[in-house]
Amino acid sequence: MRITHYEETALARFFFSNTKTSILWLVVRLYVGWEWLAAGWDKLHNPIWFGNNAGAALTGFVQGALGKTGGLHPDVAIWYASFLQKYVLPHTNTWSNFVVIGELLVGIALIAGIFVGISAFFGAFMNFNYLLAGTVSMNPIFFLLGVLLILAWRVSGYIGLDYYILPKLHHLFKRK
Repeated sequence: MRITHYEETALARFFFSNTKTSILWLVVRLYVGWEWLAAGWDKLHNPIWFGNNAGAALTGFVQGALGKTGGLHPDVAIWYASFLQKYVLPHTNTWSNFVVIGELLVGIALIAGIFVGISAFFGAFMNFNYLLAGTVSMNPIFFLLGVLLILAWRVSGYIGLDYYILPKLHHLFKRK
């Protein structure tokens, strides 16, 4: 089997690999990170989202999503509704706490510029799940920005902690 190697275009190389674009990615990172941090922070101080008795808000969210499964062109796919019904709805307290902690961690990591590609992946994954649940709002925009941060992982944390951490990890795991 022959493996073909394709070169990046100059435009892709510039935006996703050139440190000159790190200021652009800093702005995107700070914006997305702040939005995640603010969302998680609000939920952290709300007993229906976080704590021992959390889950009321998530229960309402899931029930709303389950209500969007009908009609000729449903907003929520049957397989995702089944996941929500079988795995999320019975454990809304746990899932609700996970949502809050996840939003906070993604926000902090993006703002600090640490493991930007990984934290952007988890942020985009949460946005994707919100979209699957039939919630549009700003989720498509945040999903797209998350994917762009993932693609630019080499330079998106250049003005951040990744500047110091990634070279050390590269050295640690470098083949000898």
